Amino acid sequence: MFNKLNANRTSLSDTVAQELLKKIETGEFGPGAKLPTEPVLSEQFGVSRTVVREAISRLKNEGAVEPRQGSGVYVSEQGHLRPLRIQFDQASSADAVLQIVELRRAIDAEVAALAATRRTPRQLKAIETALKGIEADVSAGGDGVMADVMFHRSIAEATGNPFLLQTLAFLSQYLEAATAVTRCNEARRDDFMRQVYEEHAAIAAAIAAGDALAARNAAQNHMFNAARRLAQGAADAKAKAPQKSKAKSATKTR
Repeated sequence: MFNKLNANRTSLSDTVAQELLKKIETGEFGPGAKLPTEPVLSEQFGVSRTVVREAISRLKNEGAVEPRQGSGVYVSEQGHLRPLRIQFDQASSADAVLQIVELRRAIDAEVAALAATRRTPRQLKAIETALKGIEADVSAGGDGVMADVMFHRSIAEATGNPFLLQTLAFLSQYLEAATAVTRCNEARRDDFMRQVYEEHAAIAAAIAAGDALAARNAAQNHMFNAARRLAQGAADAKAKAPQKSKAKSATKTR
């Protein structure tokens, strides 16, 4: 039923979990179906029972399976539903980060538009406070990353849609490192710093005015420029790399 795994794989338990999940998603193990026993899976995959146990634990945490005392492990009723997941190693490349920013642009635009029509006075105050928090953090010498995350989170909360909030939180975890790189790049350029503040302020102002179209456009513009600044930061870093190498070579020859 399963192929034996290569012992050199970095995470055997993750691989076992993924293989089992494929069987669940394709319906080979349907809702309520009992999984093969731990010894059987251990034999079929060619791994230890500890590896199988860890894999089952992961699937349990994801809600895909449910152990039943004295009976075995069964596929849960929602086990066939495919959860949204992005492998971190796949999402860490420069191209992947830019692609996630593109996804964020589409979502953030609608989030801002909804916030403009749904926000309460209290939620608007939270957005404005978060905006001031970014400026205060940067002025104090911080990178503004978490303040930036809180600003966008406060806008998402103003939509009143918990699923939008959860989706943005999911995507944000892959962008925090990229945001740090962007802000480091922005900190070296006054024009970038001014642009970022003006973009955030434009979103907040449109939401305060209750203008959904302006809020949508401002959010799209901000994420478009964020991608541009990310690309510029990567280009600047690449351009400086050869210079550092030359400097080291010159030092060695002295």
